[in-house]
Amino acid sequence: MDPGAGAHYSARTAEEVFRDFRGRRAGMIKALTNDVEKFYQLCDPEKENLCLYGYPNETWEVTLPAEEVPPEIPEPALGINFARDGMNEKDWLALVAVHSDSWLLAVAFYFAARFGFDKEARRRLFNMINNLPTIFEVVTGVAKKQNKEKGPNSTSKSNKPSSKMTSRPESHSKATKVAVPPKDDDDESGEEYEEEEERDNTLCGSCGTNDGKDEFWICCDSCERWYHGKCVKITPARAEHIKHYKCPDCSNKRARA
Repeated sequence: MDPGAGAHYSARTAEEVFRDFRGRRAGMIKALTNDVEKFYQLCDPEKENLCLYGYPNETWEVTLPAEEVPPEIPEPALGINFARDGMNEKDWLALVAVHSDSWLLAVAFYFAARFGFDKEARRRLFNMINNLPTIFEVVTGVAKKQNKEKGPNSTSKSNKPSSKMTSRPESHSKATKVAVPPKDDDDESGEEYEEEEERDNTLCGSCGTNDGKDEFWICCDSCERWYHGKCVKITPARAEHIKHYKCPDCSNKRARA
């Protein structure tokens, strides 16, 4: 049984559902990357309909679908094992990744409906999810390619030390919540509005909120997510001496590898 399903599931906020999403996603990424040989062997085409499940504790499992109808939570794609030997391995893994992304979204918004999220809570949940690369992007290498192709003038988060951190004083008309390069005063108002909207939607990768507009933020150079300095215990003074900052999640991934 899925440890995140049923009466034992206690999430009630968008941030808690996002943590559930992130844990399941991490487990499925492991199956399709670090544990891919084991995953491949488990998906024997001679067996019955098999599914790939990701769990909130960042583990994964290849097993038969739930017998109960309707299931406690949405079910992942059935029969992923049947196509294994009829496709190129990379194409097959990419196909499983696409179905896994679809399943994760279905589960997250199942919980959103179940717990009665309003429009604002659903928006927060989607924005947190959308800040992460999809499983498909990770498995196919698209996520790494996109990170490399981001130029210094991109409206995405920059790796430049000067824009990696910011205290965002409200009195500054161009205060940046994300690393958007400062624009000239003659920029069109439409571009400025879109920029401000992007800043308002940026969420801390640790606490999942965008509170503290006056506070110091820092961007991870690996995953490019933004964090409140206080959430990752980094001060502005300490950040001045960090050439390439890695958030706790990325540091832990490297240690495990």
